[in-house]
Amino acid sequence: MGLLSWWRGRTIRLTDGAFWSSYFNGDTWAGESVGTHGALQLAAWWACVRLLSETVATLPLFVYRMGADGSRELDRDHALYGLLHDSPNADQTAVEFWEGQIAALCTAGNGYSEKVFSAGRLVALQPLMPDCVRVRRDPDGALVYDVTDRGRVESFSEDKIFHIRGFGGGDQGLSPVAYARQTLGITVATEKAAGKAFAQGLRASGFFTAPAGAKLTPEQREQFRRTFIDPYVGGDASAKVGLLEAGFDFKPVTISLHDAELLLSRRWNVEEICRWLNVPPILIGHAGQGQTMWGSGVEQIMLGWLTLGLRPYLSRIEQAIAKRLMTPADRNARLKAEFSVEGLLRADSASRAAFLSTMVQNGIYTRNRARALENEPRDPDPMADRLTVQSNLIALSKLGESGADPAAQARSALMSLLGPEIDALVEVRSRTIPQDHSGPLPQDKELAMPALKSSLHRKEASLKIRGFDLQIKAAQDDGTFSGYGSVYGVVDSYNEVVAPGAFDESLAEIAAKGRSVPVLWQLPDVSTHETN
Repeated sequence: MGLLSWWRGRTIRLTDGAFWSSYFNGDTWAGESVGTHGALQLAAWWACVRLLSETVATLPLFVYRMGADGSRELDRDHALYGLLHDSPNADQTAVEFWEGQIAALCTAGNGYSEKVFSAGRLVALQPLMPDCVRVRRDPDGALVYDVTDRGRVESFSEDKIFHIRGFGGGDQGLSPVAYARQTLGITVATEKAAGKAFAQGLRASGFFTAPAGAKLTPEQREQFRRTFIDPYVGGDASAKVGLLEAGFDFKPVTISLHDAELLLSRRWNVEEICRWLNVPPILIGHAGQGQTMWGSGVEQIMLGWLTLGLRPYLSRIEQAIAKRLMTPADRNARLKAEFSVEGLLRADSASRAAFLSTMVQNGIYTRNRARALENEPRDPDPMADRLTVQSNLIALSKLGESGADPAAQARSALMSLLGPEIDALVEVRSRTIPQDHSGPLPQDKELAMPALKSSLHRKEASLKIRGFDLQIKAAQDDGTFSGYGSVYGVVDSYNEVVAPGAFDESLAEIAAKGRSVPVLWQLPDVSTHETN
């Protein structure tokens, strides 16, 4: 919004010096008039405003109901959900509405909308042009919004206007166009100089000098102008080469485009505009000096822009919704409007896939939530609505509990101890032990696999593996089972006999400690190895 917009709808007097100073271009050092429309005619300003507006407008905006435990769920039935996410009014989509609001913030520093109610319920948000709104306070200190519409001024109370304030901290946000007018004025002047240079066919301005003592009559001057000036002036000049006679000479009085460093000035103006709007130049197609163009570097610039450039706009909108659109009852019910910045990853399928995989595998998203973000149908499987982790993809509530499948539980324990060598161990056992064999493993059937033993020794030098028979007697629903690794009254491979009652004292001690019975692993060089 330019300075002149502040005077819209007011009576202008000869004593209003500020107005006349603005009207006659006295508000910029370059002497150029600066306003919203003029700023948007500059490519860099247009690109920055368009980038910010389209990016924010295309981010999904949801309404959540927060739980006391910090959880949240979408509240699609709330009246605000349809207004903010789908269509704020009968004429606009949500993207069109939010584009206009962000564009207003980037130019005027304020976004205004009229609240439309029906039977006490908010049913629409009608956008207002920032140039047509003046904010003041009445004698009681309440905010009043004076809106000029087709020459008629109508005043609205604060509860009738949805106001998004930009940077500033007062009753109104500060106008970026108004405060950047010096930079914009120089930019306009630079662009105008470039345009005029091309309009003159890049020909220099100057004077023709006559020989000493020569004096032309008016007729000679007119003839000289038609012959040597008119054909060489303007972008459509037809003459290319001329001949100066009788000692006439040409003295240029303009500085060349090279000496004026016009190209460097125009590049600098782009970076200055980006600085005003807090947009990295590379995002609008300008490669600044010393700025990386490498993929990973650009990615980091994007992340920085999301945090420092976009986040303030998103937070302002979210908090304005909570304060000026939600009722006290809504706030007490822990309703919250929030943008989903994950939408920025949609253009990068690899990054989005990695993000969703991480969120699901670490128990942050359910599979159905991830499918919803990708617009995929829900999976009817109940497990798709449960949080899981990568470790066997079990429910978070079941972590630390025994599994329902005792065979899988035993195999998981063996795998964690032996690693991939367990597969080779089982394969060799199946080939060396007869199907009808019972009792201790014969000495001549011990596993003789040097490569396997070498691999196991590398895992733990003190651990040596010996085959054993495991017979599962019973398994409960929670995965507990009963079995034995040795038999009473039988001479084992160590010529030892286990007598009944040998474990009574140990079992009583374990029960007194509240522990479960450990599995006993028969080892050749150590007595036992317990694994809970």
